[in-house]
Amino acid sequence: MGSERITLLSSREIEKMRRAGRLAAQLLDRLAPMIKPGVSTLELNDEAERWTQAHGAKSAPLGYHGFPKSICTSVNEVICHGIPRADQILKDGDIINIDVTPILDGYHGDTSRTFFVGTPSPQAQKLVEVTEECLRRGIAEVAPGKKIGDIGAAIQEYAEAHGFSVVQDFVGHGISHVFHTAPQVPHYGTRGKGKRLRAGMVFTIEPMINEGTWEAEVLDDGWTALTKDRKLSAQFEHTIAVTDDGVEILTLSE
Repeated sequence: MGSERITLLSSREIEKMRRAGRLAAQLLDRLAPMIKPGVSTLELNDEAERWTQAHGAKSAPLGYHGFPKSICTSVNEVICHGIPRADQILKDGDIINIDVTPILDGYHGDTSRTFFVGTPSPQAQKLVEVTEECLRRGIAEVAPGKKIGDIGAAIQEYAEAHGFSVVQDFVGHGISHVFHTAPQVPHYGTRGKGKRLRAGMVFTIEPMINEGTWEAEVLDDGWTALTKDRKLSAQFEHTIAVTDDGVEILTLSE
């Protein structure tokens, strides 16, 4: 995950993160209307790459530790890091997480949302709504002097109260001109534990919430992470900055 030293970003750097974050949100807004039955995950990838280049940015995932595509497309039981494919065709009732990270002017904007394909089952709808609320509750814990554990505790309490589980193998992370850096931000934990939050810290909060067990398995491709029981998984992600008096979400959609 990079060095353990947490870098505090200057106001100039946070402005660059703001611009990259805005672009990331716009990219998801661009892809959203394309998400319907009959569309392949590769079509979403190729439009994301085209749009990113047209806006003077680069796709951080492409080539990152060998990742072969520009975005992650994680459908149904895929927790994260799903690889877009021409032969993966979305069908009615699917859920899909799309995770994008454009690099603009050297800085990363990292965000993801889970979308419904057609009409979701009631259970899928509940899972996705709870996951989005988990992200909101995690972000609401962020302020100078709070602890990283406060974020995970708020997410875990809400997810488990609704009968769902929190993925432990993948966590949020510091981000700047580096894609993944300190601190690690688990989505489970204990209030009052972990590193203290300070103004100028910038990191992602990206809870992955599972319908069944929290346990994951990674396929032989080295990337695609699935729920061990093959039940559904949902995720939402924002990049946030700790401010003097609270938190700023850098990847909000207009």
